[in-house]
Amino acid sequence: MTLRWTYAFVDRPAGALDRACAFWTAVTDTRLSGLRGEKGEFTTLLPGGGADPCVKAQGVTSGEGGAHLDLVVDDVPRLTGRALRLGATVAAAHGGWTVLRSPAGLPFCAVPWHGESLRPPVVDGSRLDQVCLDVPPSAFDAEVAFWSELLDDWESVPGSLPEFHVVKPPPGLPVRILLQRLGTERPASAHLDLACADLAAARTAHELLGATLVAEATHWTVMRDPAGGTYCLTGRDPETGGLPSRT
Repeated sequence: MTLRWTYAFVDRPAGALDRACAFWTAVTDTRLSGLRGEKGEFTTLLPGGGADPCVKAQGVTSGEGGAHLDLVVDDVPRLTGRALRLGATVAAAHGGWTVLRSPAGLPFCAVPWHGESLRPPVVDGSRLDQVCLDVPPSAFDAEVAFWSELLDDWESVPGSLPEFHVVKPPPGLPVRILLQRLGTERPASAHLDLACADLAAARTAHELLGATLVAEATHWTVMRDPAGGTYCLTGRDPETGGLPSRT
């Protein structure tokens, strides 16, 4: 299925949306669009320099939030039908766009293309470029198969560790998918990842903006933003999204 564009969504509790947006606009060097939606729950993070946006934010009224993907296509009904045949379900149908759930229960949206084509640049050595799907062991293989078949012109490959699987878009699309097999059975969830040229420098910059450290590993750092949402700084090339070359 050919996608025209992709968006990563920052989903945070409605009462914390202002704090979330202040942080994420600083991280991505963007400004906010006007609020949209019946309750003013949606906004877009607008980059400068003629680039097209690839990050949006949403205030949610239940749960702690997280992240989700918007898949941008010419033909929303066609993408919706394909997703349903592969095991997705419809969560809500709106005029011109559809909210779906993957087989593991993760929300994503099929939305129409409005000409987006120019990816925003790297900002201070990092780029928000990945939505990580955290999937329980019992659902992991089916979830990998779903995304691999739905996005059949993307590259679907095992990750650097056995618990990871990567679904990489063609060059030019701004957001890719990482699937992570959880160590225990719990509901699936999602979080945002940034590719960072220097993890220590990125952590310092994010802490100055109000984020706090949750945990550190060798190749990634788990952080919590000022709205309470967790995300990861990962040691990847922010230009390509891939792991740094080893010499």
